[in-house]
Amino acid sequence: MSDSILDQRWPWVLGATAIVVAFLLATIKQIESGSTQIDPRPLGTVDDIARLRERDDVNVLFILIDTLRSDRLGSYGYARDTSPYLDGLASSGVRFDRHLSQSSWTKASMTSLWTSVYPWRTGVIKFDQIIPESAEMPAETLKRAGFDTIGLFRNGWVAPTFGFQQGFDIYNRPAHTRLQPGVLVKNPTLSRRGSDEDLTSSAIEFFRVHQGKRWFLYLHLMDVHEYTFDAESALFGDAYSDVYDNSIRWVDDTIKIMMEHLVDQGYADNTLVFVTSDHGEAFSERGYEGHGRWLYRETTEVPFILSFPFKLESEVVVTTRSQNVDVWPTIFELIGVDAPGEQDGRSLVPEIMAAARGEEPPRPERVGYSHLNQNWGQRHRDELRTVALVDGPLRYVRGTLGTKTIEEFFDADSDPRELKDLAKSDPETLARLRDLMDERLASEELAFGDVTTREIGEMELNQLRAIGYDIGN
Repeated sequence: MSDSILDQRWPWVLGATAIVVAFLLATIKQIESGSTQIDPRPLGTVDDIARLRERDDVNVLFILIDTLRSDRLGSYGYARDTSPYLDGLASSGVRFDRHLSQSSWTKASMTSLWTSVYPWRTGVIKFDQIIPESAEMPAETLKRAGFDTIGLFRNGWVAPTFGFQQGFDIYNRPAHTRLQPGVLVKNPTLSRRGSDEDLTSSAIEFFRVHQGKRWFLYLHLMDVHEYTFDAESALFGDAYSDVYDNSIRWVDDTIKIMMEHLVDQGYADNTLVFVTSDHGEAFSERGYEGHGRWLYRETTEVPFILSFPFKLESEVVVTTRSQNVDVWPTIFELIGVDAPGEQDGRSLVPEIMAAARGEEPPRPERVGYSHLNQNWGQRHRDELRTVALVDGPLRYVRGTLGTKTIEEFFDADSDPRELKDLAKSDPETLARLRDLMDERLASEELAFGDVTTREIGEMELNQLRAIGYDIGN
């Protein structure tokens, strides 16, 4: 009798057992990450990240969750189970641990994100201003590279009338349907009804019927902004902050269902998915609630998660400072598309590759900047500028309260919530941060030429007021 391994049963039994065990472990990991659907993506490596740019089949899905602060997600350290699906995406992809939005108001922030230029250089800092046609938007860049480009939005600040449609083959606000029984909208200013289910249903139909070229799909979700959730499945309380957490869980479940359809239509192994937000939300950490008023941590620290057409064996965490102006330069380099020339952001691919290899960051950490015109919603008032910068663990904030200029800075190393102002106790550091901010502001001109405005009718103003924004005269 031959002693060949082919004649011995035990290696085959052992091999089969190992396969079964691996399958069960993968299944358990999927369930723990909030999904009952097995992830069909192949296992990838850092070399596969580098080779993405060589592929000609990669689609791009951009999920923007309006008003989502990063510290309310499990993957960013939150104790509540608000985001199991998003945490699962992060666990097999890339999570940027310290990610900064460039404003705390949607239109200014989104203009900056799309153009990769700081707000004071875009010039779009007021409610009636329009993105200049000379600004090349990512949809234009991708369309030129051969992508079909589709945008679906529910926030009126990114409507086509403000220039956000540039480069999109289709750019629509989905019709809103009647909310299902048990779904609550807890923002008391709202008069419109509908939810992100309307938007994701349109996305699901797109996955089902689309054929042909590579695609770029942008989804701008609003249920977290509108405090919408399913009362029957709410996990948390009914206080203001609890309702916000319930809304995050509702949106997380909505995204999960949509992504399961993406998998069913065969797009899992050729779609790059990224998730971020335009700004956060305040819950009286400093005596005020909401957003669009100041530039503290709670309204400018947002998530940024990348999920590849393959799953990484373990989560890659980029710990150096990143910003929304860096998002599109990073996406363009990953998929091998040349980025427009006029940008303040930079690609974070070197940081991704270093983190994936367990190496030290390849470059010094940059300073991050945010900007807000406090009079953004006032028709006849001049700019009232609030600015902030983040330099390592230090955050400097400068604005106007009444007739008084307010300057503060915080140290996140000793004060993670950044509530203890150190301006009076450390005037030397305050002066250094002030000079750094002034130098940055003084050295910049408008990136795309003069910004124009348009007349906004009372009906449209009321629609914008209906999502909670205070627009006066």
